[in-house]
Amino acid sequence: MPVNGLPPYDTTNIFARILKGEIPCRKVLETEHALAFHDIAPQAPTHILIIPKGSYVSASDFSTQASAEEVAGLWRAVAEVAKPLEATGYRIICNMGMDSGQEVPHFHVHVLGGRPLGVMVAKQG
Repeated sequence: MPVNGLPPYDTTNIFARILKGEIPCRKVLETEHALAFHDIAPQAPTHILIIPKGSYVSASDFSTQASAEEVAGLWRAVAEVAKPLEATGYRIICNMGMDSGQEVPHFHVHVLGGRPLGVMVAKQG
């Protein structure tokens, strides 16, 4: 049964398996609370995913269930990954649910940069 309308956490999702060491990743940064690695299907020259090490489905799940240390640890990792892109800019994206295009049911943050990214969402007519 979903909690607060969220799907239950799937312990077999690809990010959970990466955290368990069952699937390799191209690691960028690892801290006590977060893991950052290159996206396998990059949408920009720099496309890095940052995931919390806990079992969270969404930003709301993470922000209400994670400890203050986990929340701070994840966002510090995001800032560290994004820092080299500050001169030209970057985009941070978090998706939740089918309509947003979330593909993995584990809360994660995308950091994209390295080229002009254009409009974030196409306008509907």
